[in-house]
Amino acid sequence: MNENEVKRHVLGIHPGMPTSDGAGVQLRRFIGTPELSIYDPFLLLDVFHSDDPGAYIAGFPPHPHRGFETVTYLIAGRMRHRDSRGNEGLLGPGSVQWMTAGRGIIHSEMPEQEHGLLRGTQLWVNLPGRLKMVDPAYQDIPADRFPDVALGQSDDADGTLKVIAGTYGETTGPTQTHIPIQYFDVELAANRSFHHSVPETWNVFVLVLEGDLTIGNRRVPTTSTAFLSRGPEIEISAGDEGSRFLLIGGEPIGEPVARGGPFVMNTKEEVLQAFYDYEAGRLDA
Repeated sequence: MNENEVKRHVLGIHPGMPTSDGAGVQLRRFIGTPELSIYDPFLLLDVFHSDDPGAYIAGFPPHPHRGFETVTYLIAGRMRHRDSRGNEGLLGPGSVQWMTAGRGIIHSEMPEQEHGLLRGTQLWVNLPGRLKMVDPAYQDIPADRFPDVALGQSDDADGTLKVIAGTYGETTGPTQTHIPIQYFDVELAANRSFHHSVPETWNVFVLVLEGDLTIGNRRVPTTSTAFLSRGPEIEISAGDEGSRFLLIGGEPIGEPVARGGPFVMNTKEEVLQAFYDYEAGRLDA
């Protein structure tokens, strides 16, 4: 196998689709669009980033979910989570909520600020059929629980990596996942490179938060997402101003996906049953 076959390259770059969700929160969607409805095991990827209260203040009032997990990573701002099981938590800068909707839950995510920057991402992670009806649960993880790893061997560090989920080298993140996932927040110094090994069959993407970077011979600009080919090695190089990006990968589930709004199951009949259960008030029973 030659070097080009080992290293992943960029299959496509998505600038994101402007849209709104919840009660009118303005965001940019990268997965769950007409162009890319699913990137197994990932069902949706949204980015919200605004200092205009009108773009986020209405938040995400109570709404149901079944059959998957939602991952909210807050970079700036404050959001309050509540659910129909009595759970409640406050997300602050650098914190994560990893919610397993399982057989059903109703929850809300509302900004706890009337001005200032609100910035973060939400990722939907599918569950295999055998786990879609597990008990709902959530992990509310504060920023100081995520380990930071220095990149590079010299005193002049190449950057830092925060392990949100999965393992980097000998460092494992605090998040418990139902399927194999890696979720890293990487800050790379100007003109430095980042090398990482992943299972070659996993689906992997890179969301550029700041600066720009290069993968193979493709430049990936800020606020865009690069979807990568299969292979065991990833090499990412930052531009002249450095870069900050999320590197997210997971093992494909490889099962049929039937989705209807907030419900994601294996068949249309199961989605209809979720709607019936919700209307009858027994979704989260």
